[in-house]
Amino acid sequence: MTTLLDNSYTRQMTAPSDRLRATMAAARLSFTWLGVRKSLTSAQKNQAADSFGAEGKYLSAGKKLLDTSHPAFKAVTVIRGRTIAYWKGVSLPFPEASIRLIRQDSISEFDLQVAEFRDELDDAVAELNRHYGELRLAARDRLGNLFDVSDYPTTLIGMFAIEHDYPSIEPPNYLRQLSPELYEQECRRVQSRFDEAVQLAEQAFLDEITKLVEHVTERLSGEHNGKPKVFRDSAITNLTEFFERFRTLNIRSNEQLDELVVRAQQIVGGVEPQQLRDSGALRQQIVTQLSGVQSSLDGLLVDRPRRNIQRRPR
Repeated sequence: MTTLLDNSYTRQMTAPSDRLRATMAAARLSFTWLGVRKSLTSAQKNQAADSFGAEGKYLSAGKKLLDTSHPAFKAVTVIRGRTIAYWKGVSLPFPEASIRLIRQDSISEFDLQVAEFRDELDDAVAELNRHYGELRLAARDRLGNLFDVSDYPTTLIGMFAIEHDYPSIEPPNYLRQLSPELYEQECRRVQSRFDEAVQLAEQAFLDEITKLVEHVTERLSGEHNGKPKVFRDSAITNLTEFFERFRTLNIRSNEQLDELVVRAQQIVGGVEPQQLRDSGALRQQIVTQLSGVQSSLDGLLVDRPRRNIQRRPR
């Protein structure tokens, strides 16, 4: 089993925010994406409102330009979802929109993976473009008088793109000489951002493992129509993937959380999903042990004054 608590992180820095700041880099992901919905013109809204005896200015209405359920369009959308999932899976949250923190030693791997997604997207858009004519014809039939050829670009090539960069989130050095006071102010602001990032990371880890443990115990406990509840392999594999991500990204900011994750890993470590389906005794053993972990996790979730961690609404 992979050792969960890796000692390779820098230990001489006592503050978790300092370790975060020293070992992570900001990574930003952005997309160029064709809009497929458009608001109706004032005249069109007035015409629609007349059928309801309403005033157009009190009506909000739009039209869907393309059928997004078409397999070629769905293939493009899936790549965007996979790219975002990968980005979030290898990074920690940061309190600035569209920015997350990745390990500095993972930048090259991140570059390569995003490049692969970009190539996949280009291929998928090329395939979608081959169906573009039929999609526009279908839209003409479905939209009737609302169809406007000017709403549609001549080609979909270049209408979708994935971009990423590594923005600086540190105080600019030139301020040190130009305005030492402003530089110190920026240093405090950045430090505050990293302090908040530590709390966001703890909360994200805590929320995720709580949800995973709850799901496993719920699936393993009790029966449905006299039979054990359906238990899918993903209930265990998702936990295993979490343990690896936690080992890679954890910044050792919460000893209680570290210990609970280790306990959960020890409980399910080496257990195969089929074993849980075959053995009622093993299921009960795992449920009993994980219930203790779940109770402790719930204690962390409500210990907000000290840890400042809150459970997100589900």
